[in-house]
Amino acid sequence: MSRPTVLVGAPGSGKSTVGAMLAGRLGVGFRDADAVIVERTGKSIGEIFADDGEAAFRTLEEQITAELLELPGVLALGGGAVLSPATRGALHGHRVVWLRIGLSQSVKRVGLDTARPLLLGNVRGRLLKLLNERAALYAEVATEVVDTDHTTPAEVVEMIMNAHVAQR
Repeated sequence: MSRPTVLVGAPGSGKSTVGAMLAGRLGVGFRDADAVIVERTGKSIGEIFADDGEAAFRTLEEQITAELLELPGVLALGGGAVLSPATRGALHGHRVVWLRIGLSQSVKRVGLDTARPLLLGNVRGRLLKLLNERAALYAEVATEVVDTDHTTPAEVVEMIMNAHVAQR
């Protein structure tokens, strides 16, 4: 596997959890784009948004995502990474799995997580807006879709593994 398997989806869809488990099953490395950003900047995502603004975060996210797409393994992208036309273009030719989640499950899983700066305030309303804005973008880049509403992370990994075997 020379190119990474890429996981995209809204907040709460399980990208980080499923990504780590999938990498373990495949015996490859796992990278979470948001975690790499935090590690490199020494700031939380919330701090980057507060100190530098969303535009600066998105530019950094785009650069780091392009770099991580060159590495093998499993890569979880931040929920908003697909907002970048350059990132969407860079995903072409990769195995991209959209972990699709509905509003009620997303709200339950995300809760009042203050580490998610775009969701502060009216969590349900903001999540609905994000899901509506980004669904078409996730669909555009996805080569596979896995619904995560009523599944455990282990079940999602199994579905991705079964699809992977079926593609060979």
